[in-house]
Amino acid sequence: MTVPEISYLAVAGAVVASMVVGFVYYHPKVMGSRWMRAIEHDEESVAAGAGSWVYGVVVLASFVTAWVLAGATWLSYEFYGGSFLVNALVTGVVLWLGFTAARVVVHDGFDPRGFRVTPYTLLNGLVTVLAMALVIGLLPPG
Repeated sequence: MTVPEISYLAVAGAVVASMVVGFVYYHPKVMGSRWMRAIEHDEESVAAGAGSWVYGVVVLASFVTAWVLAGATWLSYEFYGGSFLVNALVTGVVLWLGFTAARVVVHDGFDPRGFRVTPYTLLNGLVTVLAMALVIGLLPPG
């Protein structure tokens, strides 16, 4: 059995990239204000939110996503050949479409708010995965 080669420098960089995307994306002057209205948050509800512990969960989830994307990219590269960067970007989009977008649409279909939040969630997920894929693709293992 062959185990995918993973660049942990790329995984760490992808985690940082995901945090930067989240910080920029959810900034009030970018998409934050629109997202807050869609999800029915206001400054008070955000301030009273989960607390600082949630950032540890976010970093851990970003690590898992980056690690899986790095492994899947290696598998794609070994199977298809070509450019490691192109494999990373295509793999990221395919995994986002099949595992993120499809699941978010199903989940939001049952949300009492309907699909008001869905475009924000999908766009953030796509930009995040593409940023992670870019870092992973630019820092191949070995």
